[in-house]
Amino acid sequence: MNHYPLYIDGSWRETPAHMTVTSPYSGDGVAACGLASPADMEAAIAAADRDFLPFRNTLRGHRAQLLTAMARGIETRRAEFIKRMVNEAGKPKTLANIEVSRAIMTFTAAAEEAKRLGGDVIPLDGEAANAGYGPAISYWFAKSPVLAIAPFNFPLNLIAHKVAPALAVGAPVVVKPPPQAPGCAMLLAEIFDDLLKSDAVLGKVIPRAALQVFQAANDVTGIAIKDPRLGIVSFTGSQKVGWMLQGMAIGKKIALELGGNAAVIVHEDADLQRAATRCAFGGFAYAGQICISVQRILVHTKVEKDFVGLLLDEVAKISVGDPESSDVTCGPLIDQAAAHRVITWIEEAKRRGARVLAGGVMTGNNFIAPTVMTHVPKDLPLACEEVFGPVVIIATYADFAEAVRMSNASQYGLQAGVFTDSAALHHYATQHLEVGGIILNDIPTFRADNMPYGGVKGSGLGREGVRFAMEDFCERRTVVTRNQPSSR
Repeated sequence: MNHYPLYIDGSWRETPAHMTVTSPYSGDGVAACGLASPADMEAAIAAADRDFLPFRNTLRGHRAQLLTAMARGIETRRAEFIKRMVNEAGKPKTLANIEVSRAIMTFTAAAEEAKRLGGDVIPLDGEAANAGYGPAISYWFAKSPVLAIAPFNFPLNLIAHKVAPALAVGAPVVVKPPPQAPGCAMLLAEIFDDLLKSDAVLGKVIPRAALQVFQAANDVTGIAIKDPRLGIVSFTGSQKVGWMLQGMAIGKKIALELGGNAAVIVHEDADLQRAATRCAFGGFAYAGQICISVQRILVHTKVEKDFVGLLLDEVAKISVGDPESSDVTCGPLIDQAAAHRVITWIEEAKRRGARVLAGGVMTGNNFIAPTVMTHVPKDLPLACEEVFGPVVIIATYADFAEAVRMSNASQYGLQAGVFTDSAALHHYATQHLEVGGIILNDIPTFRADNMPYGGVKGSGLGREGVRFAMEDFCERRTVVTRNQPSSR
């Protein structure tokens, strides 16, 4: 069983309070994780505050060197990251391997952007009244230390999307990892700690509180959320918790990625086989526990029968089982509470007249069979909430504008997918879909780690994606010069 102490101010701290991390697949304890006390939290906040200006003032080249070295460290310890994701989060091994590669890319991109993010030059002489002024130079400066709170489903890369941009701009970051799967964050802390101790240059120029990682109960985490010394809160998780945190973090910059119930539009001219294959993957990879999993499939009435047949064929191919197996893409849900919630929603929809075309039953400890349903009433959780489980629902439409309205009829707006070969409909979707990202001719379950990523409406505030998170962690400072007239 792994043991995770607290990593605070460059040292590992033991604590009498612990929690047990349990495997979603086996139910066995796989790690003991220390829990920070209020005094531990105060020490971490004070250290981050102390090291803020020294870290912000480090050379961009040194920050880039740190990020590049961390990317190498992740690659070196790839097998350990994969094992912790499989054991703690129940993530299928093949998907865990992809996540490690993405995290390496995230740190590598941050190393590049650390050297580029500077500011803008703005000409001021567009009006005669401004003669003699400018140009203005608008600089980016890290605002403050960052509090980063991440969920279990991407226990490495979602933390990377908070840590890497913070380190790139010179903002110390305090990481509160997911309680279900803290191991990857703790391994990142080990890599950082080893670098400061082994690299003669980085050990001298990077402050030891630039990265701190530890687990804490909600009341202790609340201390950090309210403390004005941590002026930025970056949170990925549920809508309920995210908006609660916004209310607690008065006066702070807050970035929220709160999930969604992503829709896919399959138009009559789509490549139905490809759409079915991709929708099956997008709906059931990692048991649907992805913020941009396919949840609602909107199919043109003319191709409904053909598409549904192809989709069910693809769903039947989904391998469900031990996440350690290399051929499994759909593993267990994270815990019994999650599995019970999803099966309860399925049963509720069945009582209201919904039809189950595939799955709809529990098949073992925390396992639900990949489920396809139709005729789900619009007011039920399966249709209007985030399922975060292996369930997709199918509805039909007769007109593309109707499909867009159906997609928009949601409190969420993270990403949507559109399958059609029509350039005109691509343009219409771009203009009218109320989401943060539109994936044309593919599923919404796509994210490149350097693109802006985030939602509208109930899906959150701000954007991740390395460069865009860096800007969220900064403030502009604009300098205008009054040019002195020549004395000649």
